Amino acid sequence: MVDQHDKELIQQFRENRNYAFNLIVRKYQERLYWHIRKLVISHDDADDVLQNTFIKAFQGLEKFREDASLFTWLYRIATNESLTFLKKQRSWFYLPLGDYQQQLERTLESDTYFNGDEIQMKLQKAIIRLPEKQRLVFNMKYFEEMKYEDMSAILGTSVGALKASYHHAIKKIEHYLTRD
Repeated sequence: MVDQHDKELIQQFRENRNYAFNLIVRKYQERLYWHIRKLVISHDDADDVLQNTFIKAFQGLEKFREDASLFTWLYRIATNESLTFLKKQRSWFYLPLGDYQQQLERTLESDTYFNGDEIQMKLQKAIIRLPEKQRLVFNMKYFEEMKYEDMSAILGTSVGALKASYHHAIKKIEHYLTRD
């Protein structure tokens, strides 16, 4: 689905870069922030990754071919920047995946911006324990209510594989939430 407003923004960008990009940022900033935040957990880290996302988008928008929608293109950049950030964090601390997940849990627990109750905290911890791709797919489908077709365009994965990842994520979360 092509968003006519996005097509106009892209055309405006070619005529007045700064003004049009400001409009793009205002339109997508909050959605991209929460997408990133669910992956990197920390508010400060999410802000940094969001800034990097918009820097890359600004640098690449002039060459944007419109093969994908602006929405999926920006989400792809945000996802890649988030995954790159997480990979750097893991290697920085020389942590195996399980230990890094525990580090993310500690970050969540100490997050002054988290205002959920005990059940929401337990859900977030269950999500953190998912493998990276399942966590990404679960967040996009469950929280952002994204269509599989859009996720496929963003992640470069088939719809069938995404449905399977989501199903496995649900089962793992259910198991985590119902165990004693």
